Amino acid sequence: MLSIKQLRAHYGTSQALFDINLSIEAGQVATLLGRNGMGKTTTIHSVMGIVKPTGGTVTFEGVSLVGLPSFKIANLGIGLVPEGRQIFPNLTVRENLVATASNHLGLDQPWSSERILAMFPELATRLSSMGNLLSGGEQQMLAIGRALMTNPRLLILDEATEGLAPLVRKRIWEALDNIRQTGLSILVVDKNLKDLMRLADKHHIVQRGEVVWSGSSAALAADRDALSNYLGV
Repeated sequence: MLSIKQLRAHYGTSQALFDINLSIEAGQVATLLGRNGMGKTTTIHSVMGIVKPTGGTVTFEGVSLVGLPSFKIANLGIGLVPEGRQIFPNLTVRENLVATASNHLGLDQPWSSERILAMFPELATRLSSMGNLLSGGEQQMLAIGRALMTNPRLLILDEATEGLAPLVRKRIWEALDNIRQTGLSILVVDKNLKDLMRLADKHHIVQRGEVVWSGSSAALAADRDALSNYLGV
């Protein structure tokens, strides 16, 4: 579904990505792991057209994404839950959900606001609340719901549970498991390795702008060197 080959990216004269290679299959949950500043967010931004790659290829279901504006990439079927949530602060919960709602791919069972509220009932009582008045957990639920309302084929989450209380993190992981069961592909960045190991089919570890390890949860759990050298576990 998503194929990244020899992806390179720069910020000015500083190179951030060095030949990133990874792939995600339909229905698969994959992760990007690694310490801060290793290139995970830059990889995501390169996929979404926020950062312009300086080399390599990014294709989604056979379509090249390199050079496309972000809105066209979203219309192809990629939904982003960005780091820091970035919901619209001066729109209500209801307005945040419907602002980007679409079904460009003509899915038979599209995500609707009712379906989002059934998954996150915490938002149902806050429909008229402005986005900037929500708690961090509510904002993350809303950010996930907003991305799902675009009815993507691939959902990307950058720091899915960063800064959230343990009970809220549990709710987010439960929601992602439910989303996975619908057959939606997911690429997730997060630091909660224990939860990621239960959720994901495949992991990619990024170190200084390169993918230095890829494999299953079982393989990662057995590779103590990788856990220690790249993740500090």
